[in-house]
Amino acid sequence: MSFRQFAFNNVRRNLRAYLAYLLSSAFMVMLFFTYAVFIFHPTIRETDTGPRTAAGLTAASGIVYVFAFFFVLYSISVFLKSRNREFGILTILGTAPAQLNRLIFTENMFVGLVAIAAGLIGGFPLSYAFLGLSARMFGQESLPMYLPVGALLLTTIAFLILFLVVSAATLVFMRRSQVLELLKGSSKPKKEPKVSILFSLFGIALLITGLLALWVRLTPMSILVAAVTGIAGTYFFYSQLSVLFMRRLQRNRSRVWRGVGLLWTSEMAYKLRDNARMLFLITVMTALASMSTGIVLAIDQTNRQMFERSPFAFEYTTYGQSDPETPALIRSVLEEQGVAYTEIEFERLYSQIQLPNGEEYYMQTMAHSVYAAIAEALGLTPVELTNGSALVIHTEERDTSPLMDGDSVGLVHELEESVPVQVQMQERFASLVNPGGLLVLEDEVYAPVLQAMQAEENIGDNHLYYYYVPEWNAGPPDWNAPELKLGELLVERLGGDTYSNDGYLHARGLEYAEMRQATMLFTFVGMFIALLFSLCSASFLYFKLHTELETDARMYKSLSRIGLSIAEMRSAAVRQIAILFFVPVLIAAVQTMVVVRPFLTAIEIEVFFEPVLLASGGFLALQTIYFLIAQWLYVRSLSKVMV
Repeated sequence: MSFRQFAFNNVRRNLRAYLAYLLSSAFMVMLFFTYAVFIFHPTIRETDTGPRTAAGLTAASGIVYVFAFFFVLYSISVFLKSRNREFGILTILGTAPAQLNRLIFTENMFVGLVAIAAGLIGGFPLSYAFLGLSARMFGQESLPMYLPVGALLLTTIAFLILFLVVSAATLVFMRRSQVLELLKGSSKPKKEPKVSILFSLFGIALLITGLLALWVRLTPMSILVAAVTGIAGTYFFYSQLSVLFMRRLQRNRSRVWRGVGLLWTSEMAYKLRDNARMLFLITVMTALASMSTGIVLAIDQTNRQMFERSPFAFEYTTYGQSDPETPALIRSVLEEQGVAYTEIEFERLYSQIQLPNGEEYYMQTMAHSVYAAIAEALGLTPVELTNGSALVIHTEERDTSPLMDGDSVGLVHELEESVPVQVQMQERFASLVNPGGLLVLEDEVYAPVLQAMQAEENIGDNHLYYYYVPEWNAGPPDWNAPELKLGELLVERLGGDTYSNDGYLHARGLEYAEMRQATMLFTFVGMFIALLFSLCSASFLYFKLHTELETDARMYKSLSRIGLSIAEMRSAAVRQIAILFFVPVLIAAVQTMVVVRPFLTAIEIEVFFEPVLLASGGFLALQTIYFLIAQWLYVRSLSKVMV
């Protein structure tokens, strides 16, 4: 048997330990290759969004590669520790250190080559699906499959270097171990986990400091302080606070001294301390992925809500003077395409009013005839104004108007008497109502107010032209919707820009599509990165459980001889595995809720709970699947040693 055959047989005999690592490494190669296929696609750079999309995927590929390096390094170190006894026996039988290093290097490279080959083979169908899905998501034409020579070379060379560097780095772990330590393997008795009250309090102080830094005032310095204290506090939570909690729990006889409670809590204190660094890393990775996913989902949901709250397909605003040419062009394009529409023209006016308490402020004001035309276009019944009354409209989102139904307001311009107001909540006017509300006056009252303000402040003809298209209000448009196509045509007729010297055109569909395209890119890239983090975190936990399997098997075998049943063993083992799998996700969910809220508030996004819940729930669902698989494999292995 040659040396290479010996190394191959070692891998084959340890296939159960290597399988999860091999599949995870192959998944990373497959993901990196899929990104590379997209980046090297010959038609990507020719599209408008191609360079931006390729840049995003390049950054994602870099993240995958860096993360893959640390993942492979950690996995190899875990495998080496699980095989210490085997290496010790080989050393006693006369294996030279150089031969042992060569054996380890050969095994690692063999697994790496298999992972690269499997990743490339699996990457072809995944990249084909990736190209088809990305074309539909980004509104691009179909992206045909091609021979990705550049992607193949880049992926192969990059991961060959990665496995070479990691395989060479793992030899350092072996040089530090003596033969006696290798022979002991994982049978060395564990030291009792120590906990410091001082460090525990320090960890709590760090977490509170991070919370206050974000919620008091959001600045670049406060973000930096929150990041540093939050990450450090998370580490102390696992290394100190979690162990302290388990210690306190063990002293509660009414809860723990029943069934297998004392067994699993005693073991859990050791596992939490031993796995503190791993749980800390998993929590940080999951929290970062959840935060970015929650923010992107919040932006996307806000974009959808803005579209739904804006009933007008096009809005054209002049810059202080009348511009009849652009509205005529908009009308001609709509009529040319056979689109039924309603045009509403009015002046943007902020009149000065006096509240019942004597305070004065400016309020957006509109003539009743314009309000009635808008209400009719939106399918609403307009409120009639009688006896010189006025109407105040506000919405739940912008309910900041100080006026109540029955109040009277005084108009500073051209009106000496107070005007009684009716207050109405109307969500369909959300895009027309400012935070102060919308004041609707009778036409004969509105006209002198407008004239007085034009004479006093020289506001000019600040016209707005709104175009309502009934058939385009069934929901957000897809990439091939007529609203988007006509909007692109209209912008092209205007010279390729929505801004001009005379005014500004707001195309609701185009702005929604542009924002959606940007969020889709981050969502699409983040989805794969989050899946990678989730899969690798589950692999970390499974690898750690596998290394502790031999020790746990000896313990449960001894306990089974004095009466521990398989059901009791399963209950104790499953509880410990559940804590290791779910605590990081729950802690990350709490951190996501704490951090995302002030960020969204800073950028004036009020949607918060649903995106965060969706992001955290996605990670929880994936972790549940991994937990069910891991606990089944682990319990099945332990069941074999029970007497």
